[in-house]
Amino acid sequence: MALRRFDIEAGGDSFAFKPETEPNIEFWLGKYPEDKQRSAVIPLLWLAQKDNDGWLSEPAMRTVADRLGMPYIRVYEVATFYTMFKLAPVGKYHVQLCGTTPCMLRGANDLKKVCEKKIGKKMAVTDDQRLSWEEVECLGACVNAPMVQINDYYYEDLTPESLDEILGKLGNGVDVEPGNFVDRLNSAPEGGATTLKEDTLYNGSRNSVKGLPNLPESEAEEEPKSEAKGKPDREAPTNVDREEPKEEKLDAAEEGVEATQDAEKQIEGTRPEPLEIDGKQADDLKRISGIGPKNEDQLNSLGIHKFSQIAAWTPENVQWVEGYLSFRGRIEREDWVGQAKTLADGGETDFSKRVDAGDVDSSREEGED
Repeated sequence: MALRRFDIEAGGDSFAFKPETEPNIEFWLGKYPEDKQRSAVIPLLWLAQKDNDGWLSEPAMRTVADRLGMPYIRVYEVATFYTMFKLAPVGKYHVQLCGTTPCMLRGANDLKKVCEKKIGKKMAVTDDQRLSWEEVECLGACVNAPMVQINDYYYEDLTPESLDEILGKLGNGVDVEPGNFVDRLNSAPEGGATTLKEDTLYNGSRNSVKGLPNLPESEAEEEPKSEAKGKPDREAPTNVDREEPKEEKLDAAEEGVEATQDAEKQIEGTRPEPLEIDGKQADDLKRISGIGPKNEDQLNSLGIHKFSQIAAWTPENVQWVEGYLSFRGRIEREDWVGQAKTLADGGETDFSKRVDAGDVDSSREEGED
């Protein structure tokens, strides 16, 4: 966005809303609670611009700020941000010419030449104070390009000749009806409609049509009669009487165990020898960096309970455990075997010291503070 500055000299020293504008001000202020009146800043700035010959002077902004109890700088920020607010004097008829892509492709550059010829440079005002112009971004009437907005109204489907005529009449004090300047209604095709012209489309007579035309005829078929003679039989719910395990379920469970054993056989490497011991004799495997509570439970399920077991792992054992736990390379990367050897010999590692001090959350038992 280009830098926008006030025209301090042209603004004078004071501003006051017109008496007929006061009801509109009260209407907008009535939309917001007493402590949210500043939400009406944009509508009040627009009304001030209307009462100030189409532009916002600095005294007009201060008047709006005083009405809303806002710091002046906050109102200045709004006024300078939105290009709908003009910060310098404009003519009685201010032309906003759309110069974005659709209008440019349809001849907006030729319309600019007309404005420069009839009015002067951008934001210039004619000597009689009747006309001024500027180029703006898209005005949302692309289908009627090229177009201009003059004060509050759109003039669409323009040519250099039609715009020259419009500016000439406005410069001479003659009002010009806004709208299209070619032979079409709004955005309809030029020259009038060529399809959907039948009166029956619009007089409601087609509402009596009950079916779609040109559909193949089909014979009415009777709906088949239901053959159900009641609710199907079903067994009693198992939450009342304990369900005895069926033979096929026991077979499936045995097959599941066998499948697990087969899967273990397919893992590369050699499974470490398990050790059956009392739980009180087990080492705290979480003192090894990289082994958390879940990993410890998995290792215990394999019969791994002691540092000495891990310290004795061969490369084939490491390969098997990594395949079983599904994390390739982790044991070697975190040096489980080296840590286990130190701990099995009664030594300490930096990590085990932190675990013993309670500084590692993942090593604490559930419920321990």
